[in-house]
Amino acid sequence: MSDWDKSGWRNKPRVQMPDYTDEAALGAAEAQLSKYPPLVFAGESRRLKDKLAAVSRGEAFLLQGGDCAESFEEFSADNLRDTFKVFLQMAMVLTFGAKVPVVKVGRVAGQMAKPRSAPTETVEGVELPSYRGDIINGFDFTPEARIPDPNRMLQAYTQAAASLNLLRAFSTGGFADMHRVHAWTLGFTDAEDAARYRDIANRIQDTIDFMAAAGITGATTHEFSTVDYYTSHEALLLEYEEALCRLDSTSGRWLAGSGHMIWIGDRTRQPDGAHVEFCRGVQNPIGLKCGPSMTTGHLKALMAKLNPDNEPGRLTLIARFGAGTVGEHLPRLIRAVREEGASVVWSCDPMHGNTIKSASGYKTRPFESVLREVQEFFDIHNAEGTTPGGVHFEMTGQDVTECTGGVRAVTDENLSDRYHTACDPRLNASQALELAFLIAEELIERRTPRRAAAV
Repeated sequence: MSDWDKSGWRNKPRVQMPDYTDEAALGAAEAQLSKYPPLVFAGESRRLKDKLAAVSRGEAFLLQGGDCAESFEEFSADNLRDTFKVFLQMAMVLTFGAKVPVVKVGRVAGQMAKPRSAPTETVEGVELPSYRGDIINGFDFTPEARIPDPNRMLQAYTQAAASLNLLRAFSTGGFADMHRVHAWTLGFTDAEDAARYRDIANRIQDTIDFMAAAGITGATTHEFSTVDYYTSHEALLLEYEEALCRLDSTSGRWLAGSGHMIWIGDRTRQPDGAHVEFCRGVQNPIGLKCGPSMTTGHLKALMAKLNPDNEPGRLTLIARFGAGTVGEHLPRLIRAVREEGASVVWSCDPMHGNTIKSASGYKTRPFESVLREVQEFFDIHNAEGTTPGGVHFEMTGQDVTECTGGVRAVTDENLSDRYHTACDPRLNASQALELAFLIAEELIERRTPRRAAAV
């Protein structure tokens, strides 16, 4: 792209980004990052783009999920393993329901910056700058912690590199073997409160048994013992993104070396803004959050900027409206895409539009609202004759109590038990897997022709 420069965003209006007070420290951190190897490589991002192109044609399904905001304090091999484990279980269940390959994209190894609704927050009469994610400032409510520190970018890089190293080992070293993953899933459905999902689990087991009888096992078939797993995050902190941007010698195009896929948030998607300017020039698959304020005019302008060649798999539109309001917004955006003849992946983020404050004072998301938004997303695409390509969740493998509901019902009174998120409430392991079963049921039902009513 001849009219693009990786520093060009600096000449555009910027929002949701910190004002670093120590310019020398910022420059030193950026210079150090620019010497580090990229975290991902161009060939990997191109493979993901090809898989997302299949999603746009209805030949695959996208599962994107992970932490709301990765933290330095909570980072551990066990936490990473547990979330990856649940992610694999969800993918297996969705593969059975959709009867197409599931493209696996984690919110991991870079999801460390967060947009905020206000620049400051007040606690007991004290006003301080908002926490913007560990890559920017600290969570502790002290003046010192809330000062943006550019050296945090170096720690974020180290954590992302360590995460990727472990995830690559998990995805190819036997941990992702299909039989192992399904054994974990059976453990969930054996519980009395998850009995309704046992039928799907048993049907998956029958399929695995048939393949084993036919001589198709993880030991003999690479595809059943390994997975392709990709990383993604919101490209919010552009100093970090620019420092890891690299020129791909194979294609001659620029790559955002911080993650396989990056997305633009609902608060930073100004067509003439800094975030769109940076993202338009890199070859990675790009996500675009579409909230209630997205107009058809803005969407058309953004599609033209972010995917001028209408490249399949390049652009994923992530709808986030809130249960009960999807019908007010999604149809007009679908029609705008159709009018432009644009190739996009449609994905549903049912988390961000369903955040409420509980009676106990905690920010939470009701499980039933999350499920309802997914169902509305599928219903509208079915009515419009378009492809509902995937889902996008904030989730963890830990037994947290942050979202209410689910078969192991978390109530308002339970929220204080294990409320550990650094920012927004996440589905716990049980809720995430249950949601996968419920979506699989929806997919199976929609795939099954309805019998004609008896006359």
